[in-house]
Amino acid sequence: MQLGFNKSKRAADLATRTGGDSLFDLRCGQAAILEYLDVPEDLGRRLMELGFFPGGDVVAAGCAPGGDPRVFRVDGSEIALRAETARLLKIKPGSIRTVSAPKSNKSLP
Repeated sequence: MQLGFNKSKRAADLATRTGGDSLFDLRCGQAAILEYLDVPEDLGRRLMELGFFPGGDVVAAGCAPGGDPRVFRVDGSEIALRAETARLLKIKPGSIRTVSAPKSNKSLP
């Protein structure tokens, strides 16, 4: 389990790995395992309070019409993140899988 805060010594090592997949790369209905958070320490603490932990499962639950923000499901809660933040949350390579079909926006009669 790795936590990559910009102020940590590990930030230099993690900076070389920024080319990997991030939460932003997930499509609706896909899930992946969060590998590390490459964010400032205060934002990292807040994200972990919301349930974004390295090793945890994250599901892409939806997005706004313009694509930003995106909604992710963690620990039974749905959290909206801006694209710039979602790009900093890296997922484990090869962990992307489909868990359900995207929700339909059909109106009720």
